Amino acid sequence: MKVDLQKESNNIAKVEIEIPAKEGVDAYNRAVKNYARYINIPGFRKGKAPMNIVEKYYGAEIFYEDAFNEVATEEIFRNVIRENELNIISQPTVEKYEYEVGKDVKISAVIELRPEVKLETYKDMTVDVEEFKNDKDAFDKSLENLLLQSAKLELVVDRKTKSDDIIVFDFDGYSNGEKIEHGDAKNYTLDLAHSSFIPGFAEQLVDRELGEEFEINVTFPETYHEKKLAGQPATFKCKINEIKTKVLPELNDEFAQKVGPFKTVDDLKADIQNYLDKQEEATNKQNSEKAIFEKVLENAEVEISDSMIEREAATLLEEYKQKLTSQGFTWDQAVESQGLDSIMEKINEDAKFRIKNSLVIDKVASLENLKVDPSDFDSKMESLSNMYQMDRETFTKYMLKNPGMINGLSQQVLNEKVMKFLSENNKVNFVKAK
Repeated sequence: MKVDLQKESNNIAKVEIEIPAKEGVDAYNRAVKNYARYINIPGFRKGKAPMNIVEKYYGAEIFYEDAFNEVATEEIFRNVIRENELNIISQPTVEKYEYEVGKDVKISAVIELRPEVKLETYKDMTVDVEEFKNDKDAFDKSLENLLLQSAKLELVVDRKTKSDDIIVFDFDGYSNGEKIEHGDAKNYTLDLAHSSFIPGFAEQLVDRELGEEFEINVTFPETYHEKKLAGQPATFKCKINEIKTKVLPELNDEFAQKVGPFKTVDDLKADIQNYLDKQEEATNKQNSEKAIFEKVLENAEVEISDSMIEREAATLLEEYKQKLTSQGFTWDQAVESQGLDSIMEKINEDAKFRIKNSLVIDKVASLENLKVDPSDFDSKMESLSNMYQMDRETFTKYMLKNPGMINGLSQQVLNEKVMKFLSENNKVNFVKAK
């Protein structure tokens, strides 16, 4: 077998393979015999017709593709990759081939190589990071939210609605003289302090009487997902059916014992403060890792081929469509709202970013000989089985049924090891947040 390999720009290698005619003939004979077993030719029992009769009946060319597949095995390409020490990013692609019985088989293939990453600096750096601090009222808000979770609702009949009430009301919406599809409801419950309605909607429900009927006017945001309504004025006819107020429980030892393993209010407060401290620490750790890695990315040079971007973009597009479905939207709605060009531009940018991230992580791992040891993987499996509240054996069986998840988990472990290395080998200078 003759092999001529030429490396070209943009991480592409072109290979010309020439296989001796005898191997092509042997493969052709096997293809015809295999095919003959399943065909019926008048005058012969099924699968018993001689090869020359089969050829005459069907024509020799019909067997060429199967014969070629017999010759151009994966093993041939594996040998080419191994002997030329190629670091590939995807499987070889056959662009064209010449196959004719009695002649040498010629194959032209393209092999995409893993891009070389040039890293000028990735350790012994000092990176400025904006320090995260909890708001001064974070403790009070946390305590208030805990009380709100245990709040009871009481009907109100002797006053108008307030901005922190929960109301039950009817509404019926119109825009440009037309009824808004799905823009009406009866006895809808709305928390006025936490409304996800159109901006300005909930505010106009404040200071209203029980049983009052009225109209409110709003404007749909320019970015509203339904293009027909985006930026358009709308009128809603409303009626207040119920007003409810939140009555908070008394903050005492009895309350503390109900919400957790605490004996006193002081125990509860200490737990809240401990949570906020850990949250602050974890956020600063996460921000530090992100800032360091972004600095490493800035120092990295890598040439990414269009085909790599196309493959990654296809994966991201499917993920995006699944996310839309989980949120109750369709792909057509997204295209109508954002425009296909805008969506694909963002997806392609994300694809480039994700590819570069992965390549840089692998490069650092290679330079520092960071590998996923069985103990690392085992520890991660244990952690995940606990998180999903599954016994280890059941979780392991589930993972083994999904090879893609195993590979993804291994990459995740490697990512974490690289991030840990970068954090330990670079300095962070915390600065006041802007």
